[in-house]
Amino acid sequence: MNTIQQRWSKAIFFLLLFLCIILGGALLKILESFFKPVLLSLFLAFIFYPIIKKINNKLHLPWTFSIILVYILFFAIFFVLANILMSSIRSIIDSVPQYQARFETIYEKISQTFSENKNSKVFSIFNMNNDLSLFENIQNQLNIAKAIKRVALEFTNIVYNFSKNLFLVTLFSIFLLIEMHFTKTKIKVAFSERYRTRVRNVIHNLIIEITNYISIKFIISLITGTLVTICSCIVKLDFPLVWGFLAFVLNFIPTFGSIISWAVTTMVAIIQFFPNPAPIIFISIAIIALNVILGNVIEPRIEGKSLGLSPFVILVSLSLWGWLWGFIGLLMAVPLMVIVKIVCENIYFLHPIAIFIGNKPDVKDETHAGEKDGSNI
Repeated sequence: MNTIQQRWSKAIFFLLLFLCIILGGALLKILESFFKPVLLSLFLAFIFYPIIKKINNKLHLPWTFSIILVYILFFAIFFVLANILMSSIRSIIDSVPQYQARFETIYEKISQTFSENKNSKVFSIFNMNNDLSLFENIQNQLNIAKAIKRVALEFTNIVYNFSKNLFLVTLFSIFLLIEMHFTKTKIKVAFSERYRTRVRNVIHNLIIEITNYISIKFIISLITGTLVTICSCIVKLDFPLVWGFLAFVLNFIPTFGSIISWAVTTMVAIIQFFPNPAPIIFISIAIIALNVILGNVIEPRIEGKSLGLSPFVILVSLSLWGWLWGFIGLLMAVPLMVIVKIVCENIYFLHPIAIFIGNKPDVKDETHAGEKDGSNI
């Protein structure tokens, strides 16, 4: 009878958990303007936590002063880069006529190729109309005008919302970092001796693992963006800082972000350097090599396999968070799923969920490790 009751209890628990997830998703969609700055401040705090901790330990500075020092440096770097980026964007806008002229030259070559091969079965599927411009042909074939408008509007909203919420995100993250310094004391006062060790171990694991993941991802993205900028400077690609910044931001979106960064930068290189193939090939191969080496070789070795997510779960997460919060959701999708996985790994009865949303598990390591060391709840 007890076995039947336990089974029913588990079934009811997972049913309630599923309903809570649905309700939580609805709340995240409805209260988007509230949750976005909170989660952004959480990620910012996790990025700065190890830096502040090292300053506090090495230089023996007060914790609050270390936080203020890190944020002063952050805002100094941020405003310098922001001014350079804005200057580059203004230069891009001023250079539109020049790029349009080069684009029309390339279009004439493409149009000539289509004209010479108009009877080919391969080219006939595109149904190009020589009386229309390339943009009109593309719009007729792919109807991307609306998509371009959506992307432009989304980018404008991101810039506006980021500027509007910057002060709020900074304030939240500063107070969160201050609170993180007193976590051990709060646990000691809040829980009895029986649960104190377990709760401390779980929270410690969460903070360490999440901080490691977000910090490593941030550093790898920063290195990727820096190297893309250097490669762009080597071939004298216009506006190298813009393409480096694009690579840095999109590197937080697994696979698809790197592909988009590569495609945009390569397309700009084609427009600028056509018909010279050498710089186009160099920048294209360089970006692919950087993403493969940093994203698929170095990053997994630094993080280890324990934080790996199933590719299917990553795709579902990107679709879900992209639908919920747009581009910001795409940036935060994988870090949020990693947080969910870490939470499930550190809570015994949620451990099966962590296994299912992760990569192929090592059978030796997945024998309820929490039961052995007593670190899981």
